[in-house]
Amino acid sequence: MRTETRDASAIFAANRAQGAVRFDVRCDDGVTRRGVLHESGSLRVRFPSPEDDGLSAVFVNTAGGIAGGDRFDVAISAGEGARLTLTTAAAEKVYRATDAPARLDISLKAEGGARLAWLPQETILFDRARISRRIDIDLAEGASLLLCEIVVFGRTAMGERMERGEFVDRWRLRLGGRLLFAETVRLDGEIGAKLARSAVAKGGAAIGTALIVPGDESVVERIRETAESFGGEVAISAWNGFAMARFCAQDAARLRADMMTVLARASSVPLPRLWLN
Repeated sequence: MRTETRDASAIFAANRAQGAVRFDVRCDDGVTRRGVLHESGSLRVRFPSPEDDGLSAVFVNTAGGIAGGDRFDVAISAGEGARLTLTTAAAEKVYRATDAPARLDISLKAEGGARLAWLPQETILFDRARISRRIDIDLAEGASLLLCEIVVFGRTAMGERMERGEFVDRWRLRLGGRLLFAETVRLDGEIGAKLARSAVAKGGAAIGTALIVPGDESVVERIRETAESFGGEVAISAWNGFAMARFCAQDAARLRADMMTVLARASSVPLPRLWLN
């Protein structure tokens, strides 16, 4: 029996998905062009259509989702004056893990005058999913960032909820080498019961965060002007030269709508076309 268990574990480990994408973009004569691109494993990136001055990139996970033990690495660098928007082809699904959590490491860098937008579609966690994500952002002075992440605890439209699992999310933001923002969120064990608490999510199944750099009180006021249209809870504040919006909603659709409203008010960067389908 022990031999069979070891064999099953070895087979499982050998079949874990791995993927990595690394590339840089540069600005030549006012036009953003792709530099060196590296792809490996099940993670791919596509550049769907030419644009006037910027560049859009779409990530595709050919593994069809993320499961326990999977590992994905993304490293993006935008050169001085470049304009880059990144998104995903669809919502990313994180399935049940039988052992080790999935790992996702994201590194974003932007040089002076660059405009970087990281706007993936939702991450959906199935019951008993386990994932550890790390997002490191390094901006030079004069760079700008628009970033959002949406996490959905279960497919609420299908009547599904995430009851147990593990979600660890570590963010670090640096500007000019100086640490501006550091946060680690950890939810594990009986996640469904924790989200039901009034002081946590009051039964909400979707949470989100948006970062806007640079951001000040004028950004906050523009967003607050649309407060009556929000379908969920949205809080916005600014400090240390950046603005942050927090979201919580009963379902992904309401939170996505609120996020789109905030992003449109916060920046002139257009939403990716895939968000509008």
